[in-house]
Amino acid sequence: MDFNPVALDIVWTLLATVLVFLMQAGFSLLEAGATRAKNSINIVMKNVMDMSLGSLVFWLVGFGFMFGSNSSGWIGTDNFLLSEIDPASETGYFDFAFFIFQTVFAATAATIISGAVAERTKFTAYLIYAVAVTGFIYPIFGSWVWGGGWLNDVGPGFVDFAGSTVVHSVGGWAALAGAIVVGPRLGKYIDGAPQRLPGHSVVLMALGVFILWFGWFGFNAGSTVSGNDGSIAVIFITTNLAAAAGAVGAMVLSYAIWKRFDVYMTLNGVIAGLVAITAGCANMGPGMALITGLIGGFVVVGSAVFLENVLKVDDPVGAIAAHGFTGAWGTLAVGLFAQEEFGGINGLLFGGGAGQLGAQFVGVIAAFVFVFGTSFVVFKLIDLTIGMRASDEEQEIGLDVTEHSASGYPDFTNVTQK
Repeated sequence: MDFNPVALDIVWTLLATVLVFLMQAGFSLLEAGATRAKNSINIVMKNVMDMSLGSLVFWLVGFGFMFGSNSSGWIGTDNFLLSEIDPASETGYFDFAFFIFQTVFAATAATIISGAVAERTKFTAYLIYAVAVTGFIYPIFGSWVWGGGWLNDVGPGFVDFAGSTVVHSVGGWAALAGAIVVGPRLGKYIDGAPQRLPGHSVVLMALGVFILWFGWFGFNAGSTVSGNDGSIAVIFITTNLAAAAGAVGAMVLSYAIWKRFDVYMTLNGVIAGLVAITAGCANMGPGMALITGLIGGFVVVGSAVFLENVLKVDDPVGAIAAHGFTGAWGTLAVGLFAQEEFGGINGLLFGGGAGQLGAQFVGVIAAFVFVFGTSFVVFKLIDLTIGMRASDEEQEIGLDVTEHSASGYPDFTNVTQK
């Protein structure tokens, strides 16, 4: 029997795709558990639409903007609706597999925003910006990195193997813009002091985090898009070690600050470790991955405190800290900790000089400026037209009833369905 490496690549890429697809369930559970019971259906609806609208819009225009011909270095100009893929060609079916893998990445970028603006955002407003993110904002920045764009020509070339910046910081910076425009939840700040508005189920949060951890092996190792690449073994190890170290780092720092082993921060520490290693999972050894994840755990705690107490930004699930700030850290970590024997490049601490770190810094800044800027404009336009924010009365009742005429827990709540 002849060995067909293209067929093996297709099988591996599709397997990784379903693992990343499962992460939508993880995000749904994490976000629902971190918010109050009266908004749980709203969370589920937004995550369903991230995948549904995201799939349609990314097929219509997003994939072309991201992976079409990019002679300008700024944006793809063809391959919309997969029109340039010939299934009869040598790699035609692999191209289809690559598309569906990238589709679930686009949906992930959009769903990061969901939790950050939870409990006070109109559902119709959410649908509009989900389209903007998956159709334009994420694909255009992605084209600069993975579509042959200009960031490949900065210094030795910007490196983001699986998307600490391309996916996670993009989602995080868009979430920051959304949270600023929509404002904090009703009752979050009293006389300028932040109040705890605890989510209704830590158990759901934990289950969501474990599903995300599981799916992340597909997210990172699947980015090889090759079933004949033995480096996936190393990527599994670096991914797992970073997640574990992120949990420990967040737990230790939260205890040092509040003298308690904080479950919310520890769970977000897992996500932070995963986000941090996503850029360098194929370019670092296990030891450097552990350090990257550990620092990621510190970053998520510090940035969450900074956002809530200094910037007065209300983020119910900690998405901006875990994805935006930690994604930036993980991207910079490539310029410090990359090891040639794993990914072909050396970071500053392994004799590679400052060039790679400089390229990483440029990519991080470019992501923030472009994504935060464009997202802020989109959110502001929505706010000035149909409005972003649910009314105080709607927030008091809960978006499940006011937006969806239903209750996530009808046997245990005293709200009446419309």
